[in-house]
Parts: sequence; C-alpha cells; structure tokens
Amino acid sequence: ALLGVWGFDAAAFFTGHYFGRHKLAPRISPNKTWEGAVGGLVLSITAALLFTSIPLGVPWYLATVLGILIGVAAVLGDLAESLIKRQTNVKDSGNIMPGHGGMLDRIDSLLFVVIVVYVFSQFVGR
Repeated sequence: ALLGVWGFDAAAFFTGHYFGRHKLAPRISPNKTWEGAVGGLVLSITAALLFTSIPLGVPWYLATVLGILIGVAAVLGDLAESLIKRQTNVKDSGNIMPGHGGMLDRIDSLLFVVIVVYVFSQFVGR
C-alpha cells in the first residue's frame, strides 16, 4: 500500500507538472490534472505487479486490478482532503512538516488506500 501510494503521488506530480493540461477537479484541487492521474495510475499498476504478482504469486490480473484500485483510491483520498480544506478555508492541514502542507496532506491518499487494500485482500483471500 505504501509503495503504491508513494509511487502514485510521485508519478502524478511529475507527469502532471510536465504534461498536465487538463484540470481534474479545478474547484477542489486546482493543480491536479488528468494527465497526472494517468501517470500515477500507470505507476501504481506497475508497483502492484512488481510487489504482489512476482514475490507473492498474486495473478497478474488481480495485481493489475489492485494497482487500479490503489490509484483511484489515492486520487479520491487526496481530493477528499482538499475538499475539506476548501470548505474550511484552510490552506494547509498543519505546520508539523513545513513545505508539505501538514501531516494530513502527507497521508490523505494513504487513508483511502489502506481501506481499499484491506478489502481487496479479504476479497481475494490473500
């Protein structure tokens, strides 16, 4: 879960920065782009394949589904936290980590992804 989220976030940031043209949710999070989301999704699928299919013997198609679920959950978690901040007129969720927007900004995607990975693992029995 951690590698999928970190990989998604990094790939989404760089892909969106260099190739982003189409805003994903401009009212909620103006810097997020569809291109960034796709870049993050590609990396989360790749990470799921590398870290579940190969070492754990999870079938490639289930690892691919897991990667997609991680990517979608990461975007939704990030957007949910951004929406809460917009509705409360807060720029950052804290100042524990200056320059990173606060602790909640660092784990927003992970909060959703952990739930998705748990439910997925219960569903596939691994």
